[in-house]
Amino acid sequence: MPAVASSPVPAVLEKLGPLDADRIADLRPYLESVPDPRSRRGRWYSLTAILLVCACAAVCGAKSIDELAEFGERATNSLLASLGVRRHLLGWRRSPKPVTLGRVLQALDGDALDQAVGALLADRHRITASADVPEARSRQVIAVDGKALKGSARLAAPRRHLLSAVTHDRVATIAQVEVGAKTNEVRHFKPLLAPLDLADTVVTFDALHSVKANITWLVETKKAHYIAVIKTNQPTAYAQLAALPWTSIKVQHTASATAHGRRESRSIKTCAIADNLGGIAFPHAHLAIRVHRRRKPTGRPETRENVYAVTSLAAHQTRPADLAAAIRGHWGIENSSHYIRDVTFAEDASTIHAGTAPRAMATIRNLAIGTLKILGAHNIAKTTRAIRHEPERSLAILGITNNQDTHGT
Repeated sequence: MPAVASSPVPAVLEKLGPLDADRIADLRPYLESVPDPRSRRGRWYSLTAILLVCACAAVCGAKSIDELAEFGERATNSLLASLGVRRHLLGWRRSPKPVTLGRVLQALDGDALDQAVGALLADRHRITASADVPEARSRQVIAVDGKALKGSARLAAPRRHLLSAVTHDRVATIAQVEVGAKTNEVRHFKPLLAPLDLADTVVTFDALHSVKANITWLVETKKAHYIAVIKTNQPTAYAQLAALPWTSIKVQHTASATAHGRRESRSIKTCAIADNLGGIAFPHAHLAIRVHRRRKPTGRPETRENVYAVTSLAAHQTRPADLAAAIRGHWGIENSSHYIRDVTFAEDASTIHAGTAPRAMATIRNLAIGTLKILGAHNIAKTTRAIRHEPERSLAILGITNNQDTHGT
């Protein structure tokens, strides 16, 4: 129901619903598992308090270390107390300065921070999914995708590259590892997914990860299904898929939409295949998929494209519409996660480069985006602006405090 004019809660925050303890897992226990890299001597702030300041600031839209510190400077004594910032003998509380935040983020254990944040988002996502009505429940789909931190490059060091596992529905990054360069993604595929419970989950990935050992491990060890999108950079496999008798197969599902100044339509066909396709090994493969996409931008010629994929799902385990949605969802990660990090949180423009800081900042952004998406936020930029005006709202969003009578706060 739309908010009335006198409502103190912005309409964009009403979508987040009641933030009660049964629905919102507390962030603090997860962050307490991250080891403190500092010497015990001279510490004033606990590591958990520093990370909570960063998390709340990110939920309020902070883009840089300076903006993280500025959030703390504007915070009230009661807000800082809730975040665990110690009180001075004279009664005041002061948030960490930019130099303190920078030094801590540079020295952090990036793997431990990613595991803590990923575990929180996975738990919250599971709670939310279990609360959905039975008709809305479906097999979980997770995309494995990489992203470069462009501003982290220096003359003597290449840009950092991260590989992530991202849920399609209520987009959240539930696992992340640093791989150094895009060409290293293949060998980090197993370490990324190993901690996750993937039983009966569908994992989508592109041709780079279509390695026999990875696919076999995913199906036989993790008991998961896969959809591997095959691009032209795998010419043999692409040619074999394109050579299947698609013209004799009827279209099994179509969808169209008009948005962003263009009209798009997609049709899907599937073809049963054996465990190998023309000598190119795809372990446990059951279906080949062809998605035909037509795009007509306003005032420009129509373009057409075929996208090919292979899946371990058999025809009786899925529907063509679900396969089409999963393939589209894999490409949609670019808009639903990467675009938000680059535009709303200015990740590409960030020049942070020392130590673990670039990865830690990316993880903090993942935490903010995933938390808000799981709660039902559609426009992250509007939501963070609304929270920024009343930063105390970030506490309940992160599970630090829970008021049963509060909606969106």
